[in-house]
Amino acid sequence: MNTTNSLIASTDWFPLVLSLKVAAVATLLALIVGVALGWVFARKKFFGATVLEAVFMLPLVLPPTVIGYAILVAAGRRSPLGAWLREHLDYTIIFSWHGAVVASAVVALPLVLKSASAAFSGVDRSLEAAASTLRQSPFSVFLRVTLPLAWPGILAGTLLAFARAMGEFGASLMVAGSIPKQTQTLSMAIYDAVQAGHDDLALLLVIVTSLLSITVLVLSNRFFSLR
Repeated sequence: MNTTNSLIASTDWFPLVLSLKVAAVATLLALIVGVALGWVFARKKFFGATVLEAVFMLPLVLPPTVIGYAILVAAGRRSPLGAWLREHLDYTIIFSWHGAVVASAVVALPLVLKSASAAFSGVDRSLEAAASTLRQSPFSVFLRVTLPLAWPGILAGTLLAFARAMGEFGASLMVAGSIPKQTQTLSMAIYDAVQAGHDDLALLLVIVTSLLSITVLVLSNRFFSLR
């Protein structure tokens, strides 16, 4: 017990704090984009919709290293966007916690998108039609009728996206690196602890990660049951 308490007291909890911050910001970004795309794919029928949706779902099946490489190509220092940001704003997402946010948001997006699309598809269109007869604008109908009815499903997917963002490793490592006190998230800290032979520290961090993930999954299942 004394050894465990000593290990907990001496552990640097920066990776946990950073992981929570990265996951929160990444989930917010994924939520905004995922709800918008989910509504489009659920309600709008257009040529190529199936293929376009599959493109957005790719992060679910592609290796994380591929996602990381794609981000480097799109926003790395040698890319047009990365060069512009560095020249005009003296800013780069490479080797910064913002890079981990981008990587985590990309891999979490499909979970929000799919849940939102299914939730919007399940909304009774007659309720929206009834609201429209009461001189409600389409945007007002969306905020007052569609979104509240779809929200349990969207929130369940958002919680899954948060758990996915918390556990992101491969893409974040390629984009942000594992710099102690800067970009080292919980998953990277576990990897570094194992590599350094600090098995007790690795086990402690694994337990913390597992408890957080179980909590999020339990909450997600509750919201799925409310749909």
